[in-house]
Amino acid sequence: MKKKKKQIVNPQEEQLEKLTELGSRLREIRTEQKLSIDEVAARTMIRMRLLKAIEEGRLDLLPEPVYIRGLIKQFADALGLKGGEFARDFPIYPSQPWIKPKWESFRLGQLRPIHLYLLYVVIVVAAVNSLSMTIERSILQVNSVQLEKQSLEPQNQIDTLPQKLDQVNSESKPVVVGVTVKSESWLRIVADGKTEFEGTLEEGTQRTWVADKKLTVLAGNAGGILVAFNDQKAKQLGPPNQVQEVTYQANPKS
Repeated sequence: MKKKKKQIVNPQEEQLEKLTELGSRLREIRTEQKLSIDEVAARTMIRMRLLKAIEEGRLDLLPEPVYIRGLIKQFADALGLKGGEFARDFPIYPSQPWIKPKWESFRLGQLRPIHLYLLYVVIVVAAVNSLSMTIERSILQVNSVQLEKQSLEPQNQIDTLPQKLDQVNSESKPVVVGVTVKSESWLRIVADGKTEFEGTLEEGTQRTWVADKKLTVLAGNAGGILVAFNDQKAKQLGPPNQVQEVTYQANPKS
């Protein structure tokens, strides 16, 4: 008597066929219960991507067969079915070679710690270099603007002083002193023996003082102070970063 030859079945084809059948039934039952795939995902704590792959019979998007059976069981339990019996229809072959799903080929978890560390170092170095270049460009731009401003500012300030002094001269005071601050300096102004001002003036400040007989200017940074006395041209009070005291007196009456 001849023995019947056992039909050889392709494991993946059988699993695909069975997954399609079980997934279709699960989707049908879920729809009848008016449950969304989101609600099932919340009940089972399974990602929607995997639940959809089960319903659509997408074997290529699922993990190893033994895990697929577990996912099917949880899915069925969430719908009120006997998950263990339902999932048992999905065949498992222990010696079956498993082909990784496409989405697993891109998981960051496959990178070794040393690779992640090197990637982190490269990102940090690139960010630091970019920041340094940006800061250097900003500094160069600021410096160039300041140099241009400093080269033009003293002449502009000197040109405007006579106009301001003319306005003060209308008060008919014998002594009129206009002060323009090129760089921050401490100042003391004494007019006719009375201290009119004592403190630090910032760069760009312009002030005018008047007196009947004499006016004394004491500066901590004489090189940063431009002084215009009466109708004369503005002059630097003294050497830079040095203390200088200058007294301006009214012209004797003829």
